[in-house]
Amino acid sequence: MSTAPARFACVATPPGPFTVVVTAGPDGEDVVLASGWTDDVSDLLPVVHRSLRPTWVERADTLPVLDVVAAFTAGDVAAIDAVPVRQRSGPFLTDAWEVLRTVPAGRPDTYAEFAARCGRPSAVRAAAGACARNAAALFVPCHRVLATGGGLGGFRWGTPVKRWLLDHEAEHAPVGV
Repeated sequence: MSTAPARFACVATPPGPFTVVVTAGPDGEDVVLASGWTDDVSDLLPVVHRSLRPTWVERADTLPVLDVVAAFTAGDVAAIDAVPVRQRSGPFLTDAWEVLRTVPAGRPDTYAEFAARCGRPSAVRAAAGACARNAAALFVPCHRVLATGGGLGGFRWGTPVKRWLLDHEAEHAPVGV
C-alpha cells in the first residue's frame, strides 16, 4: 500500500460517467493509477496493484487529465497517448500494458495479433489476461483488442462502452495511421 494520498474526479462522457484516480509522479505531474466508466471510485481501487494502492483518496473538483478525456471525446483520439500511467505486475503484464499503448486508434488488434505484438504469439490467453487486468482503461487502450473471431470480446466496463470507443476511434482516427 502506498502511503501517498491520491485524488480522483469524475466526468460525464458519451458512454457514461468516467472516473480517474491519480497520484503525484516524480516531477509532481499527475500519474493515472486507475480509470474507468463508473462514478464510484471504490470500483477502481481494487484493480490498483497493492504496492501502488493509496491508503486514502480525496475527491477533486477537476483534474488536468480530465481535459485530455474531454479532448478524446471531442475527437482527438491521440490525446490519451502521452498521459503518464503507473501500473505494476510481473514482466509480461507490464510489457503488455506498454504494448497496448502502441495499438493505433481505429485499427484494433485481435488477441492473437496482440500476443504476437507482445513477442509471444502463442500466449493468446495471457494477452487477454493483460487486457482484463488493466487498471488504466482508456489511457492503456485495452478496448482496442478484439476476440480472434472478430467479436468484441470482454471489457470490464461493458461491451456497449467498448463498442462506443471503437466506433468513436474509427470515426476520428487519423487517416493512414
